[in-house]
Amino acid sequence: MDPSLLYLAVGATLVAIGGVSFALYTVLNPQRTASDRLAEIGNSQPEAGPTAIRSARLHALTASAARLAVSDDEQLASLRKRMLQAGFRDRNAVEIYSACRTVGAVLFAVIAFFILPKDKAVYIIGSSLLGAAAGYYLPAIWVSNLLDRRKTELLKAFPDALDLLVSCVEAGLGLDAAVRRVADEMEGAAPDLSRELQLVNAEVNAGVPRSEALRHLSDRTGLDDINALVNVLLQAERFGTSVSRALRVHSEHVRVRRMQRAEEKAAQVSPKLTVVMILFILPCLIVILIGPAVINVKNILLPTMAGE
Repeated sequence: MDPSLLYLAVGATLVAIGGVSFALYTVLNPQRTASDRLAEIGNSQPEAGPTAIRSARLHALTASAARLAVSDDEQLASLRKRMLQAGFRDRNAVEIYSACRTVGAVLFAVIAFFILPKDKAVYIIGSSLLGAAAGYYLPAIWVSNLLDRRKTELLKAFPDALDLLVSCVEAGLGLDAAVRRVADEMEGAAPDLSRELQLVNAEVNAGVPRSEALRHLSDRTGLDDINALVNVLLQAERFGTSVSRALRVHSEHVRVRRMQRAEEKAAQVSPKLTVVMILFILPCLIVILIGPAVINVKNILLPTMAGE
């Protein structure tokens, strides 16, 4: 392959990546004015300034690219919920994510076409398909890793936050004040969980019913333990039972579940170590124990049997 053509392809690829990155950064961080924010709150049309026109064009571009990746409304709603659970709260997060998958598929297909060998038509088609698949699935893998990491961090800090919530409620604080206190206390140790609890307080202060705000908390986290806590609080509020007693019982249940998860992980250590020993340690032991005997057989026994 001609080196100049390769350099040209690499340069064009870098320029394309830079352009897409700048466009996504502009969409994620729009420099809106105060009139734009007031217009969004009042559902009125803002004056078409340069910033608004640029944001509208970029939003239309990402929405068009997103429709190529997601066309079903049910799939779009599921993806929006998944992005929210991964920590992306921007209103255009789904469109940007889908646009990244579409643009990544095209971009990686072009890169693979120029870099991988092109001796035969099969290689050309295979390299293009391989690059397109890599560009399409890499954002999904990245978002899945972020989602799993965020759920792990939330689940790790949730029992401690629940114990603190029980202590605050039993000390005489109301549920809203207790949630606010727990959010403030857990900000340093568990910022993600603290931020979620702060959003609950913000929604309640904005006039959202507490039950709906708690449901939003369950949807944003996607954890079964938090969903169970929300159901406990809603049932205690509906039937008029003691919130502190319900939280105390649920806190003990959460502690038991965390201990069971720890025991399950501890029980998985032995099978995993067995596989590692069979694949890596056992061959080394075989070489160390049988190696000298094989060498002696080769140097002494075989010549003796041959009559030398």
